[in-house]
Amino acid sequence: MERDEMQKKVDLRSCLVCDLENMAVRAGEKKFRGRQVFQWVHRHFSEKIQDMKNVNKDFLSHLEKTAYLRPLELLAKESAKEDSTEKFLFGLRDGQAVETVLMHYRYGASICVSTQVGCRMGCAFCASTIGGLIKNLSAGEMAGQVIDVHRLAPLEERAYSIVVMGSGEPLENYHETIKFIRIINDPMGLGIGWRRITVSTCGLVPAIYRLAEEQIPINLAVSLHASNDRMRDRLMPINQKYPLEELLAACRSFIAKTGRRITFEYVMIKGLNDSREAAFELAEKLRGLLCHVNLIPVNPIKEKPYQRPSLKQIDEFSSILSDRGLEVTIRRELGQDVEAACGQLRSRFADRARMGADRIEGKAGEKDD
Repeated sequence: MERDEMQKKVDLRSCLVCDLENMAVRAGEKKFRGRQVFQWVHRHFSEKIQDMKNVNKDFLSHLEKTAYLRPLELLAKESAKEDSTEKFLFGLRDGQAVETVLMHYRYGASICVSTQVGCRMGCAFCASTIGGLIKNLSAGEMAGQVIDVHRLAPLEERAYSIVVMGSGEPLENYHETIKFIRIINDPMGLGIGWRRITVSTCGLVPAIYRLAEEQIPINLAVSLHASNDRMRDRLMPINQKYPLEELLAACRSFIAKTGRRITFEYVMIKGLNDSREAAFELAEKLRGLLCHVNLIPVNPIKEKPYQRPSLKQIDEFSSILSDRGLEVTIRRELGQDVEAACGQLRSRFADRARMGADRIEGKAGEKDD
């Protein structure tokens, strides 16, 4: 009954300022009441509607009847021993769970946000694709990850940047992802600058063209992971629909429309895409593009056979690219001991829950006997 009632109500974390202003006007209030509510939700991180001290009681009563404000449930939290990376598993109100990662850098904290529970893109090396796509997240569930990390982690200041690189394909959940970005950018809330927001995609070509028209100067990261269609088909099924030349054409268009440099993510897998030949081929493919290449040693997961190349192999690959005029970095590895790759914590939590259920059923069976 409670869930049915909640489904009829508006999630305040999903509302833009204009949504809340309109809600206030419909309730017979001034527009500024909506702005006050937005600030309580996204700047002060209120946990309950009644916490909004300077909003009049009549409007709060109206919100109690028509909207809800509920923090995500913290199911698990792990902190890396090697660095200060923290990984959160948040429970959603429909019983699903989603992962969020907090990373600390010398310039400030960065929060990695998920946009889907699971993923259907099927990238061969990714843990979040195991089990496929379960659901798209709402803008409020995405914003909730950022809000609740701020509530739960002792951040000295607000997050410096947001990377939309967690579980799921952000551009498949396009509308809610864009709405989330506008919410966290709003200066009445967190005010995360456009250029400190990065959205990742595995290569949904039509959505890249669409994103270029949004006129929001965010950063785009494209998961490339191969230097030719044969290898990319093997690693990333999306390439069979949008092959490399189509993808790179969309990237050129994005750069021309926005003036923004694209980051190409390249997960390096031993014996598959780490050869000198692959490096030369990749350098030729990206020649002349305003881009940056981020080399990422593959994060081993138990369900997949892939291993990372040696540091010597990675350095050689990097040198070939940089010698041909490309900007290259090798990703600093964070959170290995908390399995920071997308999907791993959710998978382990689900495994433990299943094991617990099996033990309960086993005990019940013994009792029946």
